[in-house]
Amino acid sequence: MSESLPPPSTPPAEVLAREMRDRARDMFEHALSECSIPRAFSKQVLYDRGELSLGNDVYAMGAFSRTLVVSIGKAGHTMAEALANTVGNRFTGIIACPNAPPAQLFGFRYFLGGHPLPNEESLCAGDAILRLLGASSPQTLVIYLISGGASAIAEKPISAGLSLADVVQTYKALVLSGAPIAEINAIRKHLSAMKGGRLAQVAAPSYQASVLVSDVPQGALDALASGPTMPDTTTVADCYAIVKRYKLLKEFPASVRALFEREQLEETPKQNDPVFEHSRYTTVLSNATAVNAAVERAVLSGFAVEVDNSCDDWDYERAADHLLGRLRELRRGVSRACLISGGEVTVKVGAKAGTGGRNQQFALYCAQKIAGENITVLSAGTDGIDGNSNAAGAVVDGTTVERAQMRGLDIAAALMQFNAYPLFDVIGDSIMTGPTGNNVRDLRILMAY
Repeated sequence: MSESLPPPSTPPAEVLAREMRDRARDMFEHALSECSIPRAFSKQVLYDRGELSLGNDVYAMGAFSRTLVVSIGKAGHTMAEALANTVGNRFTGIIACPNAPPAQLFGFRYFLGGHPLPNEESLCAGDAILRLLGASSPQTLVIYLISGGASAIAEKPISAGLSLADVVQTYKALVLSGAPIAEINAIRKHLSAMKGGRLAQVAAPSYQASVLVSDVPQGALDALASGPTMPDTTTVADCYAIVKRYKLLKEFPASVRALFEREQLEETPKQNDPVFEHSRYTTVLSNATAVNAAVERAVLSGFAVEVDNSCDDWDYERAADHLLGRLRELRRGVSRACLISGGEVTVKVGAKAGTGGRNQQFALYCAQKIAGENITVLSAGTDGIDGNSNAAGAVVDGTTVERAQMRGLDIAAALMQFNAYPLFDVIGDSIMTGPTGNNVRDLRILMAY
């Protein structure tokens, strides 16, 4: 009777690759934990003896006859819950978010708006918010809790002639254009009765405080949720130029196309408009929070670390080539190098796109470029959702191409068809977190070892 042989040992290179994929996942998970909204509120939103501190601003609650809360975005419920945990259930208002929470907060009306495209509830939320703010007075304090995704989650077209179908078609054209988010939102602002400072315009002359969880580039806060409470830095002239640059006119519905062809867009309120006289803004979380947390973890893991956010809003191929080049330069002379990059890349999606998102498209492109090398690349969204997939993103390395080929999968075809998710799902390289109730943009982690 022959003795059975022990199973073959896993090759050291494969073990190292798996270890580095796990390490990249750990860095991303640590960044998510540091971006916790309750954690951020505990540091920057305080309540004591009738005084509410929002960042550096203090409000004596007894000075107001009424306080309203409008919380909109992917973190709509999470932010309102964190506020309630700080001050108690003393406020009323409206919450517009994409997913139903386990339990609703007392005193709030909820709307489940669509994302990335608005739905009927988005328009109902917009109507309700505008009616609520229209009843405010100089003795009212309005607290806005604003997070990413609010552009679609709460909406009200600027013209009664624009239907939901028109708005959805316009949003689709903008999202698929390949334009950076700031340019997309410039157009959204001028087509909306809420965006580009118009909520502040409706609520004036009340006191208005905006608490922000930012998913936009640093220094472009008026792009967050298309800036409903902030002075708008974009103009109608910008909108006309953007539409021409990306050849968008033919993609718009007839009602929107007519506004552009006749140059009938109305200007949004700007910096010195008196509607902003009593407006204040506090950013409690941003992409920098996630980047700094990832850097902290990488340093503790013994990597030489560099941050490069210069490719924010670049095309994904250009961004990948740039970051991989920087990583290889950093790798010279050190045993372990780690490059951290925050922000978002753009993908101009074809008409027959599959299932995936910008992070998975970026990761799959990188997989081809690093085949056979000791390099690991993670790209994921802090909202836990990448495009139209169930994944937050993906992590790849020098073995990804080989592992995909062993399963009979075609990486080039998946890239061309914008269909990365099924491939990553099969080989186990997807990053699955579920919706996080938060969003501070994307995080990319590149490691060479």
